[in-house]
Parts: sequence; structure tokens; C-alpha cells
Amino acid sequence: MGRDAEEIIPRRRLEEALRRLKPHPHPDPELEQYTTPPRVAAELLFTARYIYDDIKGRLVADLGCGTGRLGIGAIMLGAEAVVGVDIDSTAISTARENAAKAGVSDRLHLLIGDVAPLRAVFDTVIMNPPFGTRRRHADIEFLDEALRLAGAVYSIHKSSTREFIRRHIRGRGGRISALFEMEMEIPHMFRFHRKPRRFVEVDLYRIESPKGLN
Repeated sequence: MGRDAEEIIPRRRLEEALRRLKPHPHPDPELEQYTTPPRVAAELLFTARYIYDDIKGRLVADLGCGTGRLGIGAIMLGAEAVVGVDIDSTAISTARENAAKAGVSDRLHLLIGDVAPLRAVFDTVIMNPPFGTRRRHADIEFLDEALRLAGAVYSIHKSSTREFIRRHIRGRGGRISALFEMEMEIPHMFRFHRKPRRFVEVDLYRIESPKGLN
């Protein structure tokens, strides 16, 4: 058995490790602070790591990192370092707790604030941005920043916005190299939720940005 095969972490083990991480204690509906489901997070990370080799040894940015689930998972799969950014101090504090629990604090660098000041030094961006249901085009703002920062971008968007997202990416000079249809479970979290849970059809994109195509 080759060296690379020996290093493969079973998807179920990663999913369970992510499931054990602490969620946001007081999520804000206006910020659409829905925790990325462990299954969806594991799918994104395994695709980036084992299909496209965009994680191991890479400098990764986790935009709108929340409680750190994607960034911590990327480190578990061999990222050299991850920079996680979020405007919510409580989310960042929880991400620090989770990183310590997972034993990856030395490679997860967390910043409170906006994404705009980040320099384009990253290999890969991973993110589950707001869908833009509470604040119009919040998803597009994240996408534009991601395309600026790294050559490879992994992002989750509602399937109902697929044609709009595709046109926007092309208009920004990017190229969609893969699209995976998925289903995301949204639990009852806020007062306006009427059901115990609902399922939303989403698309996982791998995008090559203008930076990566040059």
C-alpha cells in the first residue's frame, strides 16, 4: 500500500470529529449563522483534499468561518495552515475552543473582522457563505472576495440560484470546474422556523478563479 493511501482519513471518522465540535451558542438569524452539517462539511473537504489536491500542504482561507468546522477539518486533512475570518466575536471564541479541543490551535489562525483586508496569498478558499436570504447578495459578496484571494474556491450555494451564480462567476473571469448537488439539513433554530427541520437543495462548487487561471 502506497504512502498516500495510508494517509487517507476515513470520511466517517472526519464527519464524527466535526460533529463533536461545539456549535454557536447564540446564532444570529440576520447573519444566517447555520452550522455546516458534518456530512456536507466532510463532502466539501474530501472533494478538495482527495479529488483535487487543494488541501494538503496548502494555505487555506475559511471565509465566514463561524465556529471553525471547515477550517478545523481542513487541518485534519493536512492543510499547512488555515486562516479563519468572521465578523462575530462569539463565533471566533467558539472556534478557538473547538480548535483547542481538536488539537489544531497552532495551525488555525482566527481573525475577527471583515474579509476585505486579507491579501491574496492563499492557495484555497473554503466557505459556506450566507445564502443571501436575509441580506440580498450576501452570498455574492463572499464569492467575489473568495475569487480575489485564491486560485481554487470551494463554496456552497442554494441550487435555486445556480444560473445566477454561474453567470456571475463567468462575469468575474472564473471557471466552474465541478458542481456537486447536495442536500443540507436546516434544524429548527429560530422563532420563524415552523418545522423541526427542513432540507434545502444546495450546490457545492469548485471554482478556478482568475488568479488560478493566470
